Formats: sequence, structure tokens, C-alpha cells
Amino acid sequence: MAEPKIVNYADLESLVDQEIGVSDWHTIDQDRVNLFADATGDHQWIHIDVERATKEIGHPIAHGFLTLSLLPMLSGEVLNVKGVSRGINYGSNKVRFTNMVPVGSKVRLRQKCLSIEPKAGGKQMISESTVEIEGQDRPALVAEQISVLYGA
Repeated sequence: MAEPKIVNYADLESLVDQEIGVSDWHTIDQDRVNLFADATGDHQWIHIDVERATKEIGHPIAHGFLTLSLLPMLSGEVLNVKGVSRGINYGSNKVRFTNMVPVGSKVRLRQKCLSIEPKAGGKQMISESTVEIEGQDRPALVAEQISVLYGA
């Protein structure tokens, strides 16, 4: 299991322009895809009809927004900030779904810190978040992830 990078809140600025790290691989199985479809109401056949998707496109594919929704969990595997009272997901910039994620494949997060700026009494961190697919050159997703962290 990958160990997250540990940094103190006071030292967040030291991460700017650095690769923070890489998460573990996680399998995107059909159960996860089906649960996401139920949670969001997106039951498009390319995601949940295994027989049709296999016949027409070779395999079912995960929802792009399922991949995006994994960022908080995967980010927790990449970075652990000490001395934080709370952190919030503030949003994302430039989200692009650059490749399909076949059900059964493995994904992981590679993250780089782009900036740390003061924000609302805390520190806003913008990270380049790339979700890679095992065995493929093109990532599933590239986004600028925005978080605001508050010191304890």
C-alpha cells in the first residue's frame, strides 16, 4: 500500500510545483458502476448493460463522473496534512475525461501541487489530478482539483 506524503499545514507552500505522489491502484468493478448508476440515476446501457456493452463496444465502461468522484478518496492516499482542523472540496477547474475506463480495469491518482494561496482564513490548494488507467498511455481524467484547508 502506498504511503501518503505527510506535510504540516504551515509547510504546504513547499509542495508548489512538486509531484505530491501516486495512490494505490483501485479496481473499478461492475458492482461499483451499478451502485453509482443507482445513486445518480444514470443508467445508460454503456455502463450497466454488460451483455449489450460487450457486444457493441467490447465492454461496459465506468461513468466519467464516477471517476471524478474518486478524487477525494484517492487524494487521501496521496497526501496527509497535519495540523488541519478541516478541509473542503472547493471545486475543480478544467475537468477533462480523456479516456474511457473499462469495467474491471484499475485506476490510480497521480497528483501535483500547482499552487497554494490564502483563502477565507485558510489555504487554497490547486492540484493537477490525473487518474491513470493501468496498462494505458492516456489517462481517464485530468482535472485541477481545488481544496481549502484550515489550520487547527
